[in-house]
Amino acid sequence: MELGKTQLLKASRTTDNGCYLMDEVGNEVLLPNAYVSSELKLGDDISVFVYKDNDQRLTATTLKPKVELEQFAFLEVMDVNAAGAFVDMGIVKQLLVPYSEQPVKMEVGDWYVVFFMLDDVSDRLIGSANIEDFLFTEDLDIEVGEEVDILMYRRSDLGINAIVNGLYQGLVFHSDVHRPARPGDQMKAYVKNIRADGKIDLSLQPMGYRNVIDKATQSVLDVLIKNEGFFKYSDKSNPDEIYKAFKMSKKAFKKALGSLYKQKIVLLEKDGTRLLKGKGSSN
Repeated sequence: MELGKTQLLKASRTTDNGCYLMDEVGNEVLLPNAYVSSELKLGDDISVFVYKDNDQRLTATTLKPKVELEQFAFLEVMDVNAAGAFVDMGIVKQLLVPYSEQPVKMEVGDWYVVFFMLDDVSDRLIGSANIEDFLFTEDLDIEVGEEVDILMYRRSDLGINAIVNGLYQGLVFHSDVHRPARPGDQMKAYVKNIRADGKIDLSLQPMGYRNVIDKATQSVLDVLIKNEGFFKYSDKSNPDEIYKAFKMSKKAFKKALGSLYKQKIVLLEKDGTRLLKGKGSSN
């Protein structure tokens, strides 16, 4: 049973309060009568979201939540009390964001980007607005020039901070914002630069490849152009041959080649790599 997630469960038995659903290992959760349709039969599979009610009992609902476990979402504060702020997550139960998880005090009626998490101490589902605590700045599986999905979450003196692909920390500088944009906006963006601290500079506009090629990638492109648009090297070439030709490791070569391929600058052929027509003049 996956707490905080939508999953497929099997209707196992009925009671006066609703229908109990079972997972593959026999764990059960109650689907209250309000969400039991007349078409549901014992043995049927049904897609439900599993959470804990106000008494911390496992409960299922057919309502679609606005956010699931370990995801970010832009949510409205519906209430504030001594425990913290309660945001609308699309189901009957609201999500608590404790004061310790609020970098700024949340106000009723305002909207905030929140991370949905399971609190290790209380074993409760809660939200957090401390966004940077949940973003990665190491081992980034992303490249300069790549198209990404972003969720903007906070303005700063430099621009608008954004969550990149639900994983990484990015920034759109004020100088790169050429259309209305604000926290909560979701859109496509492009990786302009990956800084030494693992943070990502973003552009809202596609960039020509001359602006996004790093030193290693440019070196590979230069050799390709020098060889009239074709060379015998590929990601399957011998590391020693690659080093002799490009003065770089095979790992660096593969990354550079992959970047050129993603930007549709080269074609990977069986016997080598070919520059696509019209690309060489941009060097």
